[in-house]
Amino acid sequence: MRVIAGEARGRALKAVPGTNTRPTTDKVKEAIFSMIGPYFDGGWALDLFAGTGGLGIEALSRGMEKAVFVDQDRNSISIIRANVATTGMTARSEIYTNDAGRAVKALEKRGMRFSAVFLDPPYRLTHMDELILQLDERKLLSDDAVIVVEHDGSHEYPEVIGRWEQRKRSAYGEIAVTLYRCRQDDRQDGDTEAGNGQQE
Repeated sequence: MRVIAGEARGRALKAVPGTNTRPTTDKVKEAIFSMIGPYFDGGWALDLFAGTGGLGIEALSRGMEKAVFVDQDRNSISIIRANVATTGMTARSEIYTNDAGRAVKALEKRGMRFSAVFLDPPYRLTHMDELILQLDERKLLSDDAVIVVEHDGSHEYPEVIGRWEQRKRSAYGEIAVTLYRCRQDDRQDGDTEAGNGQQE
């Protein structure tokens, strides 16, 4: 695995030992960022089932201001720390050991707002539509946010999830990527900046 483009282009990323983590392949990662970027002018990214941190790091390399990485596995957290250090992204990263539900509540308390969210959970978890609603209800999503869900190709997510509508679904073998953006008529006025915080 490596960083595909941007300031950390070509830097190798460590993988999490064992078979519990399924990192996004370089091919799929390149396809995702071709669809949503390919580059960014600031904003905060949330990598909620971070694994190796590859998606959040790629977003930072391509211009995101900061990224929050969350994973409940301590081995993954160690690898994320190593990968953000290797790519020179430590100062722009916050890394937390937590499950997704508790992390969402903690981020709400800090008044954070994200412009890119990456959801790449274990494929047995198919409730990302519910999680998207929670993120929106807790005002963690800017109106111009893009939400990326990586999932088993046999699973279909709804066309519409609250204010968020499916803009694209692409399949790569057994893997599928579904993108959501806010429907124009459902946009709300609100601050799109994320709050500051300290790395764990």
